[in-house]
Amino acid sequence: MTTLQPSRRTVLGLLGAVPLATGGLLAVPASAHAGAGSDHRGSDPVPADLLPGGALDRLIAQTAATDGYSGTLLLLHNGRPVLTRTYGMANKELGIPNRPDTIFALGSITKVFTGIAISQLVQQGKVGYHEKLSTYLTGFPAAIGDTMTVHQLLTHTAGMADVVRDSGDVIRSWTSEAEATRELLKLVQAAPLLFPPGAGYAYSNNGYITLAYIVAAVSGQTFYDYVRRHIFRAAGMTSSDFYNRDQWVTNHRIARPYAPPPSGGPRADNHLLDAYIGNGAGGAFSTTADLVAFVKALTGGKLLDAAHTWLATTPKYPAPPLPPKPGLPAQVLFEGYGPGAVLVNDHWGLGHAGGATIGISTDLQWYPADGYVYVDLCNYEAGSSTRIDSQARLLITGA
Repeated sequence: MTTLQPSRRTVLGLLGAVPLATGGLLAVPASAHAGAGSDHRGSDPVPADLLPGGALDRLIAQTAATDGYSGTLLLLHNGRPVLTRTYGMANKELGIPNRPDTIFALGSITKVFTGIAISQLVQQGKVGYHEKLSTYLTGFPAAIGDTMTVHQLLTHTAGMADVVRDSGDVIRSWTSEAEATRELLKLVQAAPLLFPPGAGYAYSNNGYITLAYIVAAVSGQTFYDYVRRHIFRAAGMTSSDFYNRDQWVTNHRIARPYAPPPSGGPRADNHLLDAYIGNGAGGAFSTTADLVAFVKALTGGKLLDAAHTWLATTPKYPAPPLPPKPGLPAQVLFEGYGPGAVLVNDHWGLGHAGGATIGISTDLQWYPADGYVYVDLCNYEAGSSTRIDSQARLLITGA
């Protein structure tokens, strides 16, 4: 993709002149945006610790040997596989192992697709980042619909709460796509705000659920059909979809989610503890190869033009810092328009982690200036792959 650095006037025009005080666009180095590579770090040799037999490979093997990891991991550099590893079982009851083409529930990585869908509609002139929620959806109280913006929904600054966490039993009771679509919006509309839109930051599933309804309202398609056609199919993601709970059982390529039950004990299949079908905040399914295809399509200009790719993949709002942990690199986190951004050791990484759901622990990272794409899809309890993913980031950035 041609390297493009839009002028400040162009960027502010596309954003609708969102002021920085409410979470506007932050200036970042050219190397932070997709297609960049002005420092040519992507041509550097791959460190030995990222290669087979290196520190990352050993950590994966050691974790899997103690039954701490089950999944599929893929690391590429400049489009070439560097490390591919698969451990554990996709279906313990049927004795089906995880394979490179196993399909995994993605958790919050789904938000990346939702954000890109919104950006596509912005590019088409159908949605504005600065526009109010009431421009596209009715049914919200005026204090919400007439003040909350698309930008705030994307950057987790809208003040929305989390019905996925607070209404889990109700959500799990739904048994069809139509029921889930109809009833979920009602829950979101009835939920009180945590703070006035733009007055703070709180990571919110509700915000991305709402964005999915905007996609449907503006496009005239269901959110699921829009993403299938304009993201999955457009990117060549042949195994990706919003599979429902019934398909999770019948499709033996889909890994079951294993985690200890809340009452304790050995890991069990927890697919019945998830919603019937996903939404804009979580619930898509994919493979490691498909996610690599997505990154290639996004950075190669197949999903958005160069200017809107830049807008979608640059930092917008500084997220609160994570508590420092021994042995892990210091990192500065930013929210974006779907993909988040992280600055580690002067290296920009993009992507998203997913894994707040029982039996899902996933991570998608890509480093435009360094040439790396990293995908880790795990079907063990949330956080099972965190140490592996953090080690990968440390080694990729040389921290």
